[in-house]
Amino acid sequence: MRFQNVCIESIGVQLPTEVWSSLEVERRLEPLYRRLKLPEGRLELMSGIAERRVWAPGTLPSTPSIRSGRLAIEASNIASDEIGCLIHASVCRDFLEPATASRVHHGIGLSSNCWVFDISNACLGLLNGAVQIAQMIELGMIKAGLVVGTENSRPLLEQTIESLNHDQSLTRKSVKPAFASLTIGSGSCAWLLAHRDLNPNASPLEIAVAEARTEYHHLCMSDQDSAGASMQPLMETDSETLMAEGIRTGQAAFEKLLTETTWGREAIDQTICHQVGARHRIGMLDSMNLPVEKDHVSFPRLGNTGSVALPLTVASGIASGVLRKGMRVAMLGIGSGINSVMLASQWGETKVAGNIEAILP
Repeated sequence: MRFQNVCIESIGVQLPTEVWSSLEVERRLEPLYRRLKLPEGRLELMSGIAERRVWAPGTLPSTPSIRSGRLAIEASNIASDEIGCLIHASVCRDFLEPATASRVHHGIGLSSNCWVFDISNACLGLLNGAVQIAQMIELGMIKAGLVVGTENSRPLLEQTIESLNHDQSLTRKSVKPAFASLTIGSGSCAWLLAHRDLNPNASPLEIAVAEARTEYHHLCMSDQDSAGASMQPLMETDSETLMAEGIRTGQAAFEKLLTETTWGREAIDQTICHQVGARHRIGMLDSMNLPVEKDHVSFPRLGNTGSVALPLTVASGIASGVLRKGMRVAMLGIGSGINSVMLASQWGETKVAGNIEAILP
């Protein structure tokens, strides 16, 4: 899918101030670690994640999303009444209904002419939302649109820790499916996309491709009722198989991206992958024959922040100077399901606002 008229105008970021190190998570798991004689430090060693952040108890996803959305608009050259679509696209949302986008739309103060709805697709939600808005811009339906999401890892982390500490039947082998849940972090991010006529210097969104391998939808699943804000979710993840099949899905999507862009691997100046952890990153880059030194990460300090992981890492790349004007940038998303969405841009000028400096070197 090619876009001629779409740009990433600006990005808004909100990160929680409360930080849980991997050592802190393990200290909270002391009963389990003591019973199974697990060595302290294995969580960071296995994942490459030193810390993750959590929102204050009771935080509704829409609250940080409103702040992120406002920041994206304030950093842009776009008036709020020019925004014709608002999509809330994280896994976490306030309630089963109404759409979380409704409260975000009201909180930001957008026009009544705006399209307002939620999209959910595991770790790909914001990328899917960006593509949806890009299509609407390309078709002439709207001049600009905002996709935003907030992931809240606190309920999952707390419920997983409680469950692991109290389940006396767990063994070193049977505890493995819960490992991925301990790597999850919180964050909020908004991308404001616009017609290039509104800002010809902004970073163009040029190519989007997708690959679906849904025969593997069962490899990472939450409880059936875990969408609402007051739920206490648990997840089971076949991490090894999910990683292997996810990488294969990503490989297939990446070949499509190379074909659509006509870029050779060596022409890609910077990659940004989905931020799962160290093993996934190396496996993915190796499988695609891409150099690790050209890949930017945020997971060591944010953990796996789900649908906002790749969008936040793009923001981090801009703020740190890693993403620079003229670079050919490949954004390589993979999500449970299994699905992959990948985007390409020859980078321009995209502004970032918010507290992203909290995770910069």
